[in-house]
Amino acid sequence: MNNETKLSGMTHGSDITPQALAQMGGGKIAYVRAIRSDELNRLFPQAPTLQPGLDLYALLGADGTPIIVTDDRNTAIANAWEHDLVPVSVH
Repeated sequence: MNNETKLSGMTHGSDITPQALAQMGGGKIAYVRAIRSDELNRLFPQAPTLQPGLDLYALLGADGTPIIVTDDRNTAIANAWEHDLVPVSVH
């Protein structure tokens, strides 16, 4: 089997477009992404500047809209569930 799978009738693999990801789940999917504090202000412009090199977790809407940032992956997942979103991990 190749690295593609079927999800809701859509074929995707490592070449999924941001537009296709944004349409999946009808606004009910959010993704948890590990980030470094160095890229925090790019995703969350209003966030304070943090010490470089810290490991953080961002919860983003399927369209890339920033929701929260935390230093704990479980907190990001819990926040997704609190907002009736299904969390998925992005590597």
